Amino acid sequence: MNTQTLPRVRAALALSAAALISHSAAAAAQTVAEPYPCRVITLVSPYPAGGTTDILARLLAPKLQASLGATVIVDNRGGASSNIGTEYVAKAAPDGCTALLGNNTGIVINRNLYSLRLDPVTALQPVAKVAAMPLVLYVNPKVPAATVAELVSVLKAKPGGYNFASGGSGSPQHLAGELFKLAAGVDMQHIPYKGQGPAMMDVIAGQVQVAFETTAALYPQAQAGRVVPLATTGAARSDAFPAVPTMREAGYPDLALTNWYGVFVPTGVAQDRVQRLSAALTAALESPDVRAKLTELGSEPVSGTSADFQRFIKEEVPLWETTVKRSGAKVD
Repeated sequence: MNTQTLPRVRAALALSAAALISHSAAAAAQTVAEPYPCRVITLVSPYPAGGTTDILARLLAPKLQASLGATVIVDNRGGASSNIGTEYVAKAAPDGCTALLGNNTGIVINRNLYSLRLDPVTALQPVAKVAAMPLVLYVNPKVPAATVAELVSVLKAKPGGYNFASGGSGSPQHLAGELFKLAAGVDMQHIPYKGQGPAMMDVIAGQVQVAFETTAALYPQAQAGRVVPLATTGAARSDAFPAVPTMREAGYPDLALTNWYGVFVPTGVAQDRVQRLSAALTAALESPDVRAKLTELGSEPVSGTSADFQRFIKEEVPLWETTVKRSGAKVD
């Protein structure tokens, strides 16, 4: 090879290398941006519209859609204290196209109260924890009580004369009500509904007088003056209700309950799809607008992998089994 040919060969090799690098980068970018294998993902909320689960599902759905390149549809399948929607997802094809936005009610509490056809702990694969919120003890404005102590006095003056609502037997709201009855020595009748949304609407309407609800669902109603919040069940005061004392401050240290929410898929979904969903949810939770909304709704910070969430679920199983027994809760 003569000295005049060598520069041309080097130039050709450089161009070829540049083209190869460019092609590899393009291929890598295409792989990263490759759409999720399902064209449509159904995100099941096992409660009617209006409750916390529905709020969270509709907050996360657009983020998942943008991240995964798939259409995400929120499907409300309420009833039987979330058992209907939970079982629907557990029995769905294990392809990652159907997911559940569930909470501690359907996953670890109901198994202690209902004769279920499957165990959600084994029939569902945890993907990511998305929120954790304390509950708020609240009353209809016509109830003559602005504090927990005043409410206890009102209830003791008329045993059995007041009702408390929940979104279904076995829900954390139901268990909180039963634990409150035991701790305060009061008598109230439990009225279960098909979801927290309908339960809250009846408290606002005055059909039922007392209830517990998550900070997320109660916040707009409290801001509008439709309900009176008396105390929260968190270890510290909620950012959503900074002026409202905790149940511990009100003299009830054993009423420290948190309602958590997470996404699940049927057991058997391929791990690469579980990880894709988990990564998309983590990205959604880290986005500034979602973080700001969750803070506004009173959620504690959450993060972690699918494996972290799975370990968390295993720890929750004995905790809520003990809570159900201590509360004496029954299916109404």
